Amino acid sequence: MLFSELGLSAELLRATTKQGYEEATPIQQQAIPLILEGRDLLAGAQTGTGKTAGFTLPLLQRLQMSQPQEGRRHVRALILVPTRELAAQVAESVRNYGRYLPFKSEVIFGGVSINPQISKLRRGVDIVIATPGRLLDHMQRGTIRLEQVETLVLDEADRMLDMGFIRDIQKILRVMRGSRQNLLFSATFSREIKQLANQLLNAPMEIQVARQNTTAEQISQVVHPVDKNRKRELLSHMIGAGNWRQVLVFTRTKHLANRLAQQLERDGLSAAAIHGNKSQGARTRALADFKSGAIRVLVATDIAARGLDIVQLPHVVNFELPNVAEDYIHRIGRTGRAGLEGEAVSLVCVDEKKLLSDIEHLLKRDIEKVVIPGYEPDDSIRAVPIKNGRNNRRPNRNAGSRRNARPQARNRRGNQRSGRPRRAA
Repeated sequence: MLFSELGLSAELLRATTKQGYEEATPIQQQAIPLILEGRDLLAGAQTGTGKTAGFTLPLLQRLQMSQPQEGRRHVRALILVPTRELAAQVAESVRNYGRYLPFKSEVIFGGVSINPQISKLRRGVDIVIATPGRLLDHMQRGTIRLEQVETLVLDEADRMLDMGFIRDIQKILRVMRGSRQNLLFSATFSREIKQLANQLLNAPMEIQVARQNTTAEQISQVVHPVDKNRKRELLSHMIGAGNWRQVLVFTRTKHLANRLAQQLERDGLSAAAIHGNKSQGARTRALADFKSGAIRVLVATDIAARGLDIVQLPHVVNFELPNVAEDYIHRIGRTGRAGLEGEAVSLVCVDEKKLLSDIEHLLKRDIEKVVIPGYEPDDSIRAVPIKNGRNNRRPNRNAGSRRNARPQARNRRGNQRSGRPRRAA
């Protein structure tokens, strides 16, 4: 289905054409008409399928159709996201799709000075894209008012709950008055998300364009069994032998992300690390260098597992499997986006067999195992199993906020898109 068949305004169609998008993805085909009707929505889709445009385009059209109250410009739409990088990505989409409309938007997150944000908010904005922590900072300062919000979007709602934002979200909801449209978008929905939806949504429509906890068909997946102390050696070998020019590598910890990036540099591979303890400037530079090709390998914690959208990213490597099986889906979803092919490689040591089993159980399929000659695992090594589950990760409750934080602490993501028949992000 084409965007021109979804009932969007001429200004929005002009903007999608400017972006090079003509064909709507399944989530966009189902979500856009429902949102235009004013329905509350609980929407799920595989990562990389265009959820952002699925709510941004109809949100802009509804603002275009409704008449704001006379007087000073006020916040009419609020989009809450879990991390800085995702906030920046969504804000870019709002700017791109709304380029021919008269609306003003502002993105607010922590890790940067609050003063420029205050100045823009005081001048008046229609749309705010925010992380919960920094939004609460503004609410406490009295620099933003949310009483007249017409549309609320929770993007990656399950991740916000996983990161400990539920109390912040509840505080934000308490100050929002009157009727409004509520939209929840995410790649996966837990029982907790369903409970939040029941509290927040009014007679919602629920759409799920693919079976939950599935990966995109165009992503090839393989596991390479290898000893823990030989993972870095094997990774360097694969990058060099395969002439991989752009590789996103995931670790479980910030410390290992730093150490692995340094080791890869010593191996002659340009690399950088991105994680929550990096300053916002360092994270932005590393991501920009990776997108431009200035660095070959980006080593990341799960800060980059959601929302990171990179043009035709060909390779994702799980240097360590995640503690939570669902995060595997989000990690490898950084490749194979917009219908393009991608490769997901996992280097699995004997300690991670239970984590791998949990992932395969979630996917309801076995992942192909291939031993690389010369890197055969030592069967005499005794396993020290790694605990799984969210309780074994330390949630970053201040991600995206400056509250209780030094300038260097917090979280995630970036944006861009390409493809042959291009599809909206």
